[in-house]
Amino acid sequence: MIDEERLRILTEGTKYDVSCSSSGSRRSNASGGTGNAAIGGICHSFTADGRCLSLLKILMTNDCAFDCRYCPNRRSADVPRAVLSPEEICELTLDFYRRNYIEGLFLSSAVYKTPDYTMELLVQTAELLRGRYRFNGYLHIKGIPHADPLLTDRAALLADRMSYNLELPGEDSLKRLAPQKTKQSLLAPMKQLAEGKKAFLSERTASLKGAAFKRLSGEKNEGGIGENNRKIMGIAANGAEQTAAEKRLVSFASSPSAALSSFRANKRPLYLPAGQTTQIIVGASPEKDGRILRLSRALYQKFSMKRVYFSAYLPVVADPLLPDVGEKLLREHRLYQADWLMRFYGFSPEELADEDENLPVEYDPKCAWAIKHLNLFPVEINRADLSSLLRVPGIGIRSANKIIAARRHTELQYEHLKKMRVVLKRARHFITCDGKFYGEEKEEKIKATLSAAETSDGAEQLSLFSDAALIKSAAQRNDFSGETANLYGGYFTGARLDLPADETQKKINLSTPEIRRSVLTGEI
Repeated sequence: MIDEERLRILTEGTKYDVSCSSSGSRRSNASGGTGNAAIGGICHSFTADGRCLSLLKILMTNDCAFDCRYCPNRRSADVPRAVLSPEEICELTLDFYRRNYIEGLFLSSAVYKTPDYTMELLVQTAELLRGRYRFNGYLHIKGIPHADPLLTDRAALLADRMSYNLELPGEDSLKRLAPQKTKQSLLAPMKQLAEGKKAFLSERTASLKGAAFKRLSGEKNEGGIGENNRKIMGIAANGAEQTAAEKRLVSFASSPSAALSSFRANKRPLYLPAGQTTQIIVGASPEKDGRILRLSRALYQKFSMKRVYFSAYLPVVADPLLPDVGEKLLREHRLYQADWLMRFYGFSPEELADEDENLPVEYDPKCAWAIKHLNLFPVEINRADLSSLLRVPGIGIRSANKIIAARRHTELQYEHLKKMRVVLKRARHFITCDGKFYGEEKEEKIKATLSAAETSDGAEQLSLFSDAALIKSAAQRNDFSGETANLYGGYFTGARLDLPADETQKKINLSTPEIRRSVLTGEI
């Protein structure tokens, strides 16, 4: 039985790890099993369609043998330590799942004793969940650097997703702040997982072709890979031409463990159906955004990453080698915007930022790129192709497709774009509608308007547990009465009625770029 204190320690220890999104796994429940990992995904994380789902996010232990300077669980930190056994984690996961608290498990751990020992415990937990408990829910395992590659492959055959967090974007920073880790110890398992997934897909395709051929020819399928599949794969019978990844996969596929046999029954085991992710800490080291974006592109291209996550540095431990002040969340937000542009809009890191510079904070990266290339604008909304429309700030993929579909039937006007929910406070400076231009012409005015639009958005994220008295007091300051009070129940509607009708917003709009930057970043 897990006591409350250990549960508190080991769940709080994972709150700085953000690499736990879960879209991509499609395995449904089997008869007699528990849970499923359908594409709906996982909680306290967001799927591709914006749904928020639940996840038990826990450490196996926070007793770490490594001494990474930025980590709250580092060896030299004076914090309470706790350890859970694989059985305890399995029981907790199943209890939470049956109560509909969670839809999956994110399992991480500090380096307990040695990397191999820790990875063996993680694999043992996954085998118990999949085998003894027949748990078909989503499972994300965070890998341990320096662990044996065979353990990594065993985990990949049981988990839906794995992650090896790169943490720091530069090798020099890694040596200085995480001396027990090396670039090779982090990149090697990423490469292994990418090659293993490709080898598995190739082997499975060959196996399906071989099985189809046998059915057509009337032969019996004796299981295993088979000589026919080896020929299709180009693998010699003596294994001379096999790569390291193929050898490991052939070994696992031909003699699966008891956990895999009971978990997948007669089906072939899957290899990381939801892929792999990683995380980069922003602000703990001196690397600029341009370098981080180039690193992200390399990770996507070389290791087929599903997602690269960014985490703004927080000074959770005092250390002379670390900044005293945490990184602002706005920088993390800009990196996610740039990452989105690279993944879905065809932008390259070189277009968004030089290697030795950060992304601008006054406006988003797409606006910054458009301002640098004003010679390409404005574009005529009724004639521009899809790639040109996607480069316009304020026009996303859905809006661009709506525009292309609608202009087949009529000449689009400015009012039509409003109905399509194009963000015109940005787009109007870079487009014309039937030859009419509605934006600013001078570069400085465009910059000021875009910056002011970012500042005026000013939405505040309210806590779910905010004191109701604060909301009521806001309503009293707004002096709701009569029908208005009845309509809104006497509560604050969100309208800024507490601000006097003076020149405040105009002053912000006409202020210098330095003042606008300070307002946007919260410095004033």
